[in-house]
Amino acid sequence: MHRDDWNRLDQLAQRRRLSGAEADELVLLYQRAATHLSVVRSSSPDAVVSARLSTTVARARGAVTGGHEPLWREFSRLVSVSFPAAVYRARWWALGSAAGSLGVAGLLGFWVAATPAAQAAIGSKAQIRQLVDNDFQSYYSEHAASGFAAQVWTNNAWVAALCFALGITGIGVVVVLAQNAVNLGLVGGVMAANGRLELFFGLITPHGLLELTAVFVAAGSGLKVFWAWIDPGPRPRGQAVAEEGRAMVTVAIGLIGVLLVSGLVEAFVTPSPLPTWLRIGIGVLVWSAFLGYVVRFGRPAVRAGETGDLALELAGDTRPTVG
Repeated sequence: MHRDDWNRLDQLAQRRRLSGAEADELVLLYQRAATHLSVVRSSSPDAVVSARLSTTVARARGAVTGGHEPLWREFSRLVSVSFPAAVYRARWWALGSAAGSLGVAGLLGFWVAATPAAQAAIGSKAQIRQLVDNDFQSYYSEHAASGFAAQVWTNNAWVAALCFALGITGIGVVVVLAQNAVNLGLVGGVMAANGRLELFFGLITPHGLLELTAVFVAAGSGLKVFWAWIDPGPRPRGQAVAEEGRAMVTVAIGLIGVLLVSGLVEAFVTPSPLPTWLRIGIGVLVWSAFLGYVVRFGRPAVRAGETGDLALELAGDTRPTVG
């Protein structure tokens, strides 16, 4: 008796686009078919009819309620839109973090290289000679490359995670950056004082360009959340922090891959027997590819209104604001 209705429901559920009237008809027929299935199962069980109706109702339910985007499509959007947009929006905070960190490291390194008392405070002459002649260079080659890559990736991911976790405090990100800058400046100053500055840059540059950039991006994203708390603009403070916080999570997910690439370079390229110019060239190439990727995909995405936040249907409703 209801076969025509069920066939019509199958037809509507399989269409990619429906008119308003067809959408209403789909919902009505879906409700009827669901009732029919319930009756068949409870009053007069029939395996053939029950199986036919179960398939029809399941297909119609998907058409009525919608479904999640396929995982590959969500991943594609993350790589081509959300992540580069979030990084591009945080670029000035990341540049500020880079300028401050490298400035502190450079000044500290210059002071250590020019001050024998500072070198003596770091360690004895034997300890410094051990660092300069052996430890600094052997650090990159004393472990198996695959295990070292995992170790480096874990360490860098931890530093980035600290920037994300402490972002809302502001000062926590500054402390993490300061610690990194001090370590970099001390080692660089000691190497320079002993005539090994070329070795220092030859080993740290191939992976350091991308690695430090990832840390600065993490710091910039964290500081952006902090600033949304301090100055939310026309948005309610809670909404501003929530939006920037979700964009920060997008950056965190994307940096997993970036830090993995950095770890691979540090494990396989930095300690390799390749000429210094070639190792540095590989590092510059990888670093430039990341920057080009962010500009190529991030700038048009931001101009189109993307922020790195969740899609509107997932982020939830917000109160309208002026401005």
